[in-house]
Amino acid sequence: MSELLRVEHLKKYFPVKRSILEVLTKKEEKFVRAVDDISFSIERGETLALIGESGCGKTTTGRVILRLIEPTEGKIIFDGIDITKLGKEQLREIRKRMQMVFQDPYASLSPRMKIGDAIAHPLLIHGLADKEEAKELALQMLKRVGLTPEDEFYNRYPHHLSGGQRQRVVIARAMILKPDFVVADEAVSMIDVSMRASILELLESFREEYNLTMLFITHDIAVAKLIADRIAVMYLGKIVEIGPTDEVLNNPAHPYTLALIQAVPSIVKREKKKMIEITGEVPNAVNPPSGCRFHPRCPFADELCKTKEPELIEIGKNHFVACHHPVKD
Repeated sequence: MSELLRVEHLKKYFPVKRSILEVLTKKEEKFVRAVDDISFSIERGETLALIGESGCGKTTTGRVILRLIEPTEGKIIFDGIDITKLGKEQLREIRKRMQMVFQDPYASLSPRMKIGDAIAHPLLIHGLADKEEAKELALQMLKRVGLTPEDEFYNRYPHHLSGGQRQRVVIARAMILKPDFVVADEAVSMIDVSMRASILELLESFREEYNLTMLFITHDIAVAKLIADRIAVMYLGKIVEIGPTDEVLNNPAHPYTLALIQAVPSIVKREKKKMIEITGEVPNAVNPPSGCRFHPRCPFADELCKTKEPELIEIGKNHFVACHHPVKD
């Protein structure tokens, strides 16, 4: 496999709104460090799951990679092209190869647009088909994602559909361009548990058909286990562990990863001596802790953890962890 996507030292800081008094007194501007210096790559045809608690920066990472929001620093290299500084017209050509499946399908669909027109719309925007051709391709895609009879679904509106059906529409809209890369942001979190397996199977079928590369964002390790080739664990804007799915799940090296796995006991059975307890809440991303950002909640933290930020180091084949005291078997 060859590399399709690489991000280097990616950062996204959001300014904290200041009061008029703070502006007048020239109080130092503060930032939410949503994504704070992360680097990783994804091979062509590979699915990388990005997991972590809510607010850790997963969704922001996906949106920055697609340049739906602009990065503060860093590089985004897609198929050998640095897209970080591309202008609108240049980015437009790349965009049809990079799509997103949003977490909330209802919010991402126009309530005034028919389902079929929503699916056909990307073809028209990029000039890949005329209206008749776009309609025919949209009908084919409706059938492909299991929304039949497709003629009937074409003329429905989002509020006529169930959550699972709307998610299929959002997937169809992304896939109609036959993209090379897709960011799936919590693609199954807002649908019934009974429907999740079928949506994952649908995404997997497109992956096989298009040799699709995917960044799959989720807080659910059980879902990541089913779909991902590799897992990257994110905490407070940082990637703290990344490696092959089986390796990360069976031999987690970061205490945070271990805690996430232990929250889903059906995934990996572990001896009682390995059980660890994580207390407290995720710290404020405006003023993250010094050193290792996980140290205020880590049972193994010492003075080194409080003062020195750990770097990602390789502890096994393609298995990296950022921890001064990695968990050992």
